[in-house]
Amino acid sequence: MARIVIAGAGAIGASIAYHLAARGAEDVVVADRAGVASGATGKAMGGVRQQFSTAAEVLLARESAGFFRELGAPFFEPVGYLFVATTEDGLAALEERAELQRGLGVPVNRVDPSRVDGLRVDDVLGAVCCWEDGVADAPAVTRELVRRAGVDVREGIDARDLERDVLVIAAGAASAELWPQLPVRPLCRQLVEVGPVEGLPDDLPMVLEAETGFHFRRAGDSLRLAMSEPTARWTDREDVDEALVEDWRARAAHRYPAAAGAAMARAWAGLYDMTPDAHPIIGWVGEGVYAACGFSGHGFMQSPAVGRAVAEELLDGESSIDLSPYRLERFEDGVVFPEELIL
Repeated sequence: MARIVIAGAGAIGASIAYHLAARGAEDVVVADRAGVASGATGKAMGGVRQQFSTAAEVLLARESAGFFRELGAPFFEPVGYLFVATTEDGLAALEERAELQRGLGVPVNRVDPSRVDGLRVDDVLGAVCCWEDGVADAPAVTRELVRRAGVDVREGIDARDLERDVLVIAAGAASAELWPQLPVRPLCRQLVEVGPVEGLPDDLPMVLEAETGFHFRRAGDSLRLAMSEPTARWTDREDVDEALVEDWRARAAHRYPAAAGAAMARAWAGLYDMTPDAHPIIGWVGEGVYAACGFSGHGFMQSPAVGRAVAEELLDGESSIDLSPYRLERFEDGVVFPEELIL
């Protein structure tokens, strides 16, 4: 049996290893230049949603959702993903996407946002939610998959230095360092936690403003905040922009008044591995080289389906999930299908 070396011990690499082992692969090595969940996975928002704007992304997320539900607590909490709209255009966009999502089997429906205790809704025109979605502990899930896989894990090692028959590139924003032909580049994004916030309900959903992209979730007794930044930071430097911190604290106080005055508990930055169309690259990219990278901020939530599909393709030659939209060759052919919901 071929020796498979996976470069990257984040969510994608761990899931591939887990599914390879589950399918009987015996010679699998996961190598990371730092350690398990040490990169973007360890700094993730931890959202798990099926509400995307393109069919291909919805299907990947839908296939992953069942795996997260099986994991259950304490790894995953199905508290829901609530999108609120404050304008007619924003509401129309939400409902259009919801129609696509429902058509693909995702139970997303219009809801009354006032059912969420503590949420300010006087300026909200409408909302949609999928209550199957929720939040997860990304590094804990990743470590658990590595544990269950029982494969050889090499920390502080460059995968290229190991003997192998197949190299799987799952190194996130560093993937192009291993294979320069990959159009993957790093985008710095940050998160902020404010708290403690008094009276946070255990079942507070992930709340997202359709027009601004501002969103937050409960993280213990704090709120974890994130938002698309007004100026994209195309860099591998993981710096926190203090001006954004204050802006987000004000937004949190507006949408969830109990957070007004809550102190900043911590702020950190990580890297998205972006592709030109914000969709991942999955498939063979060279002789004995397979890529699973470029997830553009969605790698953790899609990792269960990706891990299964990659394992199937590596071992059986084909996958039960259609991976054709994600091949590297699409950029040569000029075929793109940009994802709109990059949070």
